[in-house]
Amino acid sequence: MTKFIKKDDINSKWFEIDAKNAVVGRLATIVSKIIRGKNKPTYTPHMDHGDFVVVKNVDQIKFTGSKFKNKKYYRHTGYPGGIKETTPEKLQVKKPGEVLKLAVKRMLPGGSLAKKQLTKLKIYSGSDHPHSAQNPKVINLSKLNSKNLARN
Repeated sequence: MTKFIKKDDINSKWFEIDAKNAVVGRLATIVSKIIRGKNKPTYTPHMDHGDFVVVKNVDQIKFTGSKFKNKKYYRHTGYPGGIKETTPEKLQVKKPGEVLKLAVKRMLPGGSLAKKQLTKLKIYSGSDHPHSAQNPKVINLSKLNSKNLARN
């Protein structure tokens, strides 16, 4: 029988990732796996048992190719003809962390569990963050895979 983890046995860790020159999609896959808890041997799909992730320097994040100017994000206001579109270039100016947050959000399953898991993602545009008291473990993206960082 499959062993499921109980609520009392859950203990969340903190991880810190420096997003300087990181490729958005590759960073989002790493973050979404940690937030869901898929990096743990006790992964349970129906429970929130992932870890917290602090992403800093998100204003220096990169896209490969010409996606920074050509990719489109759509949203709807709810009114007839109310479809709005924007590019990562415009979104980066208004809200620097929104590009990464959207990428991670779309990698999580839909529903209330995903909303709860997305609150474990902390995004900061500078190199300072208020979570140093939690002693986050630093994840080096370039050591995981050389393609995680943009080469330009």
